[in-house]
Amino acid sequence: MVAKKKLRVGVVGCGNISTAYFRLAPLFKGVRMVACADLKPELAETQAKAFGLRAMTVDELLADKDIDIVVNLTVPAAHYPISKAALDAGKHVYSEKPFVLSLKEGLDLKRRAEKKGLRIGSAPDTFLGGAHQQARALVDAGKIGKVTSGVCHVMNHGMEHWHPNPDFFYAPGGGPILDLGPYYVSSLVQLIGPVARVAAVTSIPQARRTISNGPRTGESVPVGTPTTIHALLHFANGAVVTLNASWDVWSHGHAPIELYGEEGTMLVPDPNFFGGTVGLTRQDKPVKKLPAWNHPLGVPNQQSPRGPLANYRTVGLADMALGILEDRPHRCSLDFALHAIDIMTAILQSGETGKFVTLTTSCERPAALDPATARRMMA
Repeated sequence: MVAKKKLRVGVVGCGNISTAYFRLAPLFKGVRMVACADLKPELAETQAKAFGLRAMTVDELLADKDIDIVVNLTVPAAHYPISKAALDAGKHVYSEKPFVLSLKEGLDLKRRAEKKGLRIGSAPDTFLGGAHQQARALVDAGKIGKVTSGVCHVMNHGMEHWHPNPDFFYAPGGGPILDLGPYYVSSLVQLIGPVARVAAVTSIPQARRTISNGPRTGESVPVGTPTTIHALLHFANGAVVTLNASWDVWSHGHAPIELYGEEGTMLVPDPNFFGGTVGLTRQDKPVKKLPAWNHPLGVPNQQSPRGPLANYRTVGLADMALGILEDRPHRCSLDFALHAIDIMTAILQSGETGKFVTLTTSCERPAALDPATARRMMA
């Protein structure tokens, strides 16, 4: 029997993010997009026609024996039931973020996957980008010494200004912690390691939000989840990091991530993106912007309003597929995603109770992705 060189992928959920997956998957070895499905058949038909795929119903896709991996791009509230159904159908699963909306859901998926010998992976995979792997290499080389503390800021004035249907952002399961937090939490855990406990203060400054983009302009939506969160993350290695996430801020002057070590300081670029510039200083010297690392996942490959942008979404999916084919761990792993969910839901729990919350999960830091290894993954 000839070993497979690529695993066949079916996508459930054909919204905006699906285009990035369909467009970028061919950049990598290990995966071949073959089918797509959506509760709205016209969306699946449109994407199938654009990218040469088979349009199917969700049930048809899950039952198709030719599909090895189901990529779950549904809305967050549907992540658990769709991933559960895919596992029960004998498929490996890769999910968009957030992986699930509760630790209980995640642990159930873990039990199902382990029982059937299946893999689970989850976005975000931006921490595998060139800039973030450059930061990882510097931390691992001891360039700032042991990380002792840090601050993170992800703040703007919400989604209703650009998204025509922002309702789910403001429902339970949304909010800046579960929507944007996965990028920051994943970056921190890959740089520092697992978190031991958290504390937070949360608030809902605006009870309703007014849509200012699209056909529903002027309509207001209720806010049912905290939109301003000030959290404290106490890492297992002793580091203490403050994470401020808000959709109630018009502008600010904070860097996305600053890490403070015994020997220096590192400025880490926005973890929503694969590229960016790393800043570094030793002791009391001025911070210097470092030249970009010669890493294939940091090379700009598209234009955006921000200028040239490096976008390599699906690298986490490809790494999982190659991990299955090569019988090795994958980086956007189940335990990594589960620990991130534990951190974020514990932050919200602490905001409700006013108490520290001790985490019940942990994980290993994902293996670093150096330039040479990344190049071997590219098609």
